[in-house]
Amino acid sequence: MLLFVGLGNPGSSYQNNRHNVGFMAVDEIVRRHNFLPFRSRFQGLASEGSIGGNKLLILKPQTYMNLSGQAVGEAMRFYKLTPADVVVFYDELDLAFGKVKVKTGGGAAGHNGIRSITQHIGADFVRVRIGIGHPGHKDRVHGHVLGDFAKAEQPVLETVLDAVAREAGWLAEGDAPRFMTEVARHINPPRENGTRPKAAEPASTKPAAKTADKKNNEGPMADLLRALKSGDK
Repeated sequence: MLLFVGLGNPGSSYQNNRHNVGFMAVDEIVRRHNFLPFRSRFQGLASEGSIGGNKLLILKPQTYMNLSGQAVGEAMRFYKLTPADVVVFYDELDLAFGKVKVKTGGGAAGHNGIRSITQHIGADFVRVRIGIGHPGHKDRVHGHVLGDFAKAEQPVLETVLDAVAREAGWLAEGDAPRFMTEVARHINPPRENGTRPKAAEPASTKPAAKTADKKNNEGPMADLLRALKSGDK
């Protein structure tokens, strides 16, 4: 059993916030992989299913972000899991929008949900960091994080969430590098290789032009015109 946790705040007013992209990610995993409907468990909403033969519990803590660790700790104890069995999806302020990175362990980097989980289960869990970009100044961070994704950001957001859900099986297999590679490939697909037509060499046209001029001055018609011109003199 693995525990996939999406971080966010409960309630419709937070639904489309950048801070709730963790909820969005696990919602898409549940949808794509046909997990069971969410139900109330472990101070959150939980859904069960499997990906590639790996059994998973998806959890969305409903304790508000700052207390996310309570729900995660309760679910871990119930299933007798270790931090290595836990994968947390959340918004990363210091990662560019449209980027997804994975790491294990480390600090909270100012993220209250990660700080709470670390307090309850330790730091050695897997973190799937979904970039939301930095607004540029610390005074704008609060409004940025708790603001909704802009309309112009929706196409990229949908691509990111689709890629994360599509490749979640690599996380279930414990292959974070392959997950990041495949997600990046979906977000920024490689361009098709094409052959450029060779540019015409400058020297190839000049002789042709000279040849054409020479041909215009030769032949029966040219002789006749020269004879007529001689007669006019």
